[in-house]
Amino acid sequence: MATTPTRLSRQARREQLLDVAVAIVCTQGADGLTLVTLAEAAGVSRPITYDHFGTRPGLLLALYRRLDDRHRAAVAQALEAAAPTADEVARVISAAYFACATDMPEFAAVSAAVKGNPEMEAIQRETLDSYTDLMVAALRPYSGLTPEALRLRCVGVLGAAEAMAAELNRERVAADDAVIALTDLIVGGLAIKADR
Repeated sequence: MATTPTRLSRQARREQLLDVAVAIVCTQGADGLTLVTLAEAAGVSRPITYDHFGTRPGLLLALYRRLDDRHRAAVAQALEAAAPTADEVARVISAAYFACATDMPEFAAVSAAVKGNPEMEAIQRETLDSYTDLMVAALRPYSGLTPEALRLRCVGVLGAAEAMAAELNRERVAADDAVIALTDLIVGGLAIKADR
């Protein structure tokens, strides 16, 4: 039974609903997340969840964007703290990528739940582009490649990282080994300048 919601600003209510949605996905999986289960768990009326997200795919897409934003913010923060060497930047990128795969299982669950949704495909391309841009910016000072060549190689490295993350999630490889392998791939394949 829904209770009377505390008056929050629209943005604060949306954030609260997304927090509850993450908790639902963590405990029940993406299949357990609907606008109705979200309303019940958040203690709000159903029209509030419909007003914020419209449909279940709308909710899942909003949740995917939020999780991706959090992941990129964590990567950016880790890169700011990294020692300014090619090896360390590559290690930080690798560790952050796999931390998302292991520490945010809800990200993969939400992504899988909206497979085939045309809007989701556009968002996934957008997030891949954004992550590639972040990676290119971090590695550019150490690379002898043209910006276009560096970007293309980063796209390839991210494809390899996705395959390694799948192995990690299947428990076929240890996280430390995955980080080392991806770091080596980045450093070895991106024409890193020897003098940096």
